[in-house]
Amino acid sequence: MTAIKHALQRDIFTPNDERLLSIVNVCKAGKKKRNCFLCATVTTERPVQVNVVKVKKSDKGDFYKRQTAWALRDLAVVDAKDAVKENPEFDLHFDKVYKWVASSTVEKNTFISCIWKLNQRYLRKKIDFTNVSSQLLEELPKVAEESVPSGENQSVAGGDEEAVDEYQELNAREEQDIEIMMEGCEYAISNAEAFAEKLSRELQVLDGANIQSIMASEKQVNILMKLLDEALKEVDQIEIKLSSYEEMLQSVKEQMDQISESNHLIHLSNTNNVKLLSEIEFLVNHMDLAKGHIKALQEGDLTSSRGIEACTNAADALLQCMNVALRPGHDMLHAVKQQQQRFSDLREQFARRLASHLNSVFVQQGHDQSSTLAQHSVELTLPNHHPFHRDLLRYAKLMEWLKNTDYGKYEGLTKNYMDYLSRLYEREIKDFFEVAKIKMTGTTKEGKKFGLHGSSGKLTGSTSSLNKLSVQSSGNRRSQSSSLLDMGNMSASDLDVADRTKFDKIFEQVLSELEPLCLAEQDFISKFFKLQQHQGIPGSTTNEAEEMDGGNLSRSYPSGVPQTISSEKDMIRQMMTKIFRCIEPELNNLIALGDKIDSFNSLYMLVKMSHHVWTAQNVDPASFLSTTLGNVLVTVKRNFDKCISNQMKQMDEVKISKKSKVGILPFVAEFEEFAALAESIFKNAERRGDLDKAYIKLIRAVFVSVEKVANESQKTPRDVVMMENFHHIFATLSRLKISCLEAEKKEAKQKYTDHLQSYVIYSLGQPLEKLNHFFEGVEARVAQGIREEEVSYQLAFNKQELRKVIKEYPGKEVKKGLDNLYKKVDKHLCEEENLLQVVWHSMQDEFIRQYKHFEGLIARCYPGSGITMEFTIQDILDYCSSIAQSH
Repeated sequence: MTAIKHALQRDIFTPNDERLLSIVNVCKAGKKKRNCFLCATVTTERPVQVNVVKVKKSDKGDFYKRQTAWALRDLAVVDAKDAVKENPEFDLHFDKVYKWVASSTVEKNTFISCIWKLNQRYLRKKIDFTNVSSQLLEELPKVAEESVPSGENQSVAGGDEEAVDEYQELNAREEQDIEIMMEGCEYAISNAEAFAEKLSRELQVLDGANIQSIMASEKQVNILMKLLDEALKEVDQIEIKLSSYEEMLQSVKEQMDQISESNHLIHLSNTNNVKLLSEIEFLVNHMDLAKGHIKALQEGDLTSSRGIEACTNAADALLQCMNVALRPGHDMLHAVKQQQQRFSDLREQFARRLASHLNSVFVQQGHDQSSTLAQHSVELTLPNHHPFHRDLLRYAKLMEWLKNTDYGKYEGLTKNYMDYLSRLYEREIKDFFEVAKIKMTGTTKEGKKFGLHGSSGKLTGSTSSLNKLSVQSSGNRRSQSSSLLDMGNMSASDLDVADRTKFDKIFEQVLSELEPLCLAEQDFISKFFKLQQHQGIPGSTTNEAEEMDGGNLSRSYPSGVPQTISSEKDMIRQMMTKIFRCIEPELNNLIALGDKIDSFNSLYMLVKMSHHVWTAQNVDPASFLSTTLGNVLVTVKRNFDKCISNQMKQMDEVKISKKSKVGILPFVAEFEEFAALAESIFKNAERRGDLDKAYIKLIRAVFVSVEKVANESQKTPRDVVMMENFHHIFATLSRLKISCLEAEKKEAKQKYTDHLQSYVIYSLGQPLEKLNHFFEGVEARVAQGIREEEVSYQLAFNKQELRKVIKEYPGKEVKKGLDNLYKKVDKHLCEEENLLQVVWHSMQDEFIRQYKHFEGLIARCYPGSGITMEFTIQDILDYCSSIAQSH
């Protein structure tokens, strides 16, 4: 370290007129980098500048270079990290914190001690030395001496420090006196020895004068000492007097202490009296119930609005008195205990009276509403409970008071309300659904066909008779389909349309009557029983009837009022489930009846029920109405799926007559009817996706069944069955424009076109049979490699054979063959689809194409022979037109 210090002094600091006083080998904390040196230096020029310099070894050689320098006056904190344990880490706080790790604790302590000493000598700046041992700071001079190396370097560091200690800077006055003295002596600068000798002589003269002056002032000193003795005597006398005064004041002090203690006791008594008065006023103001309130609680009229308001105010006042926050110790006072007991008795008495009155109101409501059921029995409307709700809402605040003060009676009232109202609503809803069923089935006599007997409202008819009725209805639709299709009407009959429209209106009216009834009751329960219904976490939408057991709420509450928003919401849903427990079974019965009347009614019910479920879920997805309608919607969706499955099953089981032509298959016509009806029902409906899925299933089943029937057909050719039915399917899909069936529409068109072409080609092979066989043989020879112009040299296909075959088909025979073909096609095709002219025109085009093909073969294989057909293309056109007109 000594050699490094000497090298740094020589190479870096001496050229800059600086002296190196201390050095420490360090590296940055937390980083593995090369070491560097921190040096404490002072300048040789005045005034002295103290710096901390960072010196780093050069990357290109073994020499050192100066990297960074900080002025000691900018140093704020020196943090040695630990004043007890040896720790080589330390921080220097300049413009920012620099963290270092010294090579040894001794070097770190030596460097910190040098910094402290330089600060004391040159700056006198308040630098904060943190975590530095006080013993280290006290021994700093010693540490500084130990840190100075011996030999040559000692003269560099130690000598300079001694010089610094001896040197004292002149102040301005001293500098001015020296300048005046030097100006008075001309040779002060040229001859320093003479000047010094002169100054020495003058100093001796001054010393002699000083001694004489001291000897002359001895008399004055004696006089001064005498005066001091007299002053001491006076002081002694004053101390004696002060002692006597102090004894006198001591008795006064004792008297004042007694007076002060008396005043303190008086003040304490007044303070206690004020506090006692405050406590008494608090108890009187907060635990005193007015006589009017007590009378209202004991005898108040609970039937009139004014009496209810008085009872409500009295109950609120009683609740405030009972819920007052007593201060510590109040509950031990006998008067407070007595008043609390009185309040409890009043609360119990009024709660009993209120519960009894409300139970009477609930019972009376059941009797009053029963009297109004008769007028609704012939109308499809539900009785209005608004007047009853309006009257009961006057007690809403009292119910809230009862809920907060006596939850047992509150819960008892809740159960009683559910019991009375559930019986009332059950009678009303069953009568309402009975009227709906009668209106759906017509008169009561007609209703017996579907199992409606009397006013029981239950479906007791046998399933077999209903299925038989459905089959008959389906058969009637099929038998009438041809005439109705000509009129552009897609329904089975006007009667079916009227019945379905009536069912749709009745079902919509049923849902429209139930929805406001449930919402109004739920809103009333929320307001009357003070339950939150529009907040909290949405619950499950499954049926929660199992949570109600004999009208008991499945909730376990402690003695207080424990309900959170979510539990209150569950309580509303449970109360609604108990009160309207008959709605879901009645709706399911009504849906079953509608499905048995006509399976297509499931389409109406799916759309209507989906819309009402969507509306209810937008209001509150966890409400009773949303849950119930959602459960019923599942049943409706099952019926809809069952309707689709039944149609597909009927397609699989369809049987055709072997003695009559097929025509348009019944299930194709039924699909048309179903699609037309569904499009009119599902227009802008929320459940369009369900219909699209049903369309896909049905159309694929139709395609498969059409091909199956075509393969099994004996009377009608397969191509005719496929052509007519796929043409009908294509026409239906084109007219209805069902977007999800675009691919099936294209497929139906392709199948229709393919089978039309196949039927035409197959049929045209018969009128010119021998000519067809002849030219097929010609084409076979050409295919075998015989040149076309050499075919005429074949014995079986020479010109004479050709003339012989052509001669067998004069124009008259061709016309006769076409006429027979027209008759046969007419027998194959059905009248409903009206494809005869289309097929005949296609046959005409195909016949002309074959004619041109034969003429081309004659021209190529028999060139120059002059052989031609005995009829022309114009003759063919005339024959076809004449045959079509004659038929």
